[in-house]
Amino acid sequence: MIKFLKYSLLFVGLVLLASVQTGCRKNKLLTDASAKVTFSTDSVLFDTVFTSSGSSTRNFRIRNPHDQKIKISSIVLQGGSQSSFIINVDGTSGTSFSDIELDAGDSMYVFVQVNVNPGNVNSPFIISDALKFKVNGNEQTVVLEAWGQDAWYHKATNAIQFTNGSYLPYSRISSNDKCDTVWKKDKPHVIYGYLVVDSLQKLTIEAGVQVYLNYKAGLWVYRYGQLKVLGEKGNEVVFQGARREREYLGQSGQWDRIWINEGSDYNEINYAIIKDGYIGIQTEILGNVIGGPGKLKLTNTQVYNMSLWGLYGFGYKIYAGNTVFGNCKECALNIALGGDYQFRHCTFANFWTDDVRKKTCINLSNYTSSGQVLPISVYFGNCIIDGKLSEEITMDLKGIDTIKTVNYSNCYLKTDADISNTAYYTNVKKGASLKYNDVTKWKYWPDPADTIIKNFDNNKARTDVLLFPDDITGKFRTRPKITAGAYEF
Repeated sequence: MIKFLKYSLLFVGLVLLASVQTGCRKNKLLTDASAKVTFSTDSVLFDTVFTSSGSSTRNFRIRNPHDQKIKISSIVLQGGSQSSFIINVDGTSGTSFSDIELDAGDSMYVFVQVNVNPGNVNSPFIISDALKFKVNGNEQTVVLEAWGQDAWYHKATNAIQFTNGSYLPYSRISSNDKCDTVWKKDKPHVIYGYLVVDSLQKLTIEAGVQVYLNYKAGLWVYRYGQLKVLGEKGNEVVFQGARREREYLGQSGQWDRIWINEGSDYNEINYAIIKDGYIGIQTEILGNVIGGPGKLKLTNTQVYNMSLWGLYGFGYKIYAGNTVFGNCKECALNIALGGDYQFRHCTFANFWTDDVRKKTCINLSNYTSSGQVLPISVYFGNCIIDGKLSEEITMDLKGIDTIKTVNYSNCYLKTDADISNTAYYTNVKKGASLKYNDVTKWKYWPDPADTIIKNFDNNKARTDVLLFPDDITGKFRTRPKITAGAYEF
């Protein structure tokens, strides 16, 4: 028993000694020249940062991978106090730091923010700096880089207060009640709140202009106001979210909508890319009868990745051609309360993947919940209506005597409907979803193997193709086998 106790005490002593030695080892500084710290990244990149509006903060982590304490002799921001970057190391701001110790296996965060000063720079420029670390005589570097660009800013100066207490902030394109405003591509335009094209005002957006909209921001064309988006092939006008950081790329719902509310009869959007918002384009009458002011010509345009609808029509008049309406959380096209719509060589392809989509790709309706029923006239010529659901078309129509016509001519449809019903369908084909280049990247040109969409040849198909002899990419549409959709093989 005494012998057992003797060996037990010896074992406990050895364990305690080892623990003391290990603790001493962990608390002893590691000074070996081969010992360095590690970083969660070797560069901190800020995508486009608009001058005067700053940027979100980035961070990276410094880690001591060793089983002993290590000292960082110095951390220095190379640009010093003149740098556009602001550094915070372990809760302390500055441009240089010294004698920072990291326990064995421990880590700490470095936060980086960039501020870009306004300047007369009409093209993107790179702002760069570096953080230099000295550890045991070794120099280690983390590169800091930002893209900055000067921009035109449209900030809300007024607000509409609603009965529920909420506000809609807005500004007008000009204080002049009657004015023609032209946006050139010298600088991007950044919108906060709603930018209003008021009654009798006109906004022309020239080819190549980049429009960035902040959260809940929009472009609002009010009654009798006029919008002309004059993009060109390869030099499109782009509407997108203002957040340019990598984590925002491809996120829907970043801004609100282009809202044409009883605008003039001369609204036009040509060669535009409208993406990553809530509703791409909303056109509507408010309190007026069908046939009042308000018409939109929409051509050679791409509308996709919306967190609600791509195109919303409420008793409006729209003429669209060579246009693509892609992935949306609900409908790519939602028509309510009738109206007059023509779609020629358009592609409606809804392969939304962010969550479950329950609404069909297109929805056509001509009545309100209060029972109001209005005429509806919708024509789809040489179009594709497609998506992941087994049924991608909803026609919820009432009051048959009030309906002018809904007709699908020379179209390829994803539908369970009886396409032999000539009241709606003329020379129409249906089937499974087509194969596209890459719907996850919003590339909706069909695989050439799907020749079923290239076999339309009749008088009506040829008439429609004469209106759009070239596809959205500028490719000539061959005859006599007409291709449905916005893209020619």
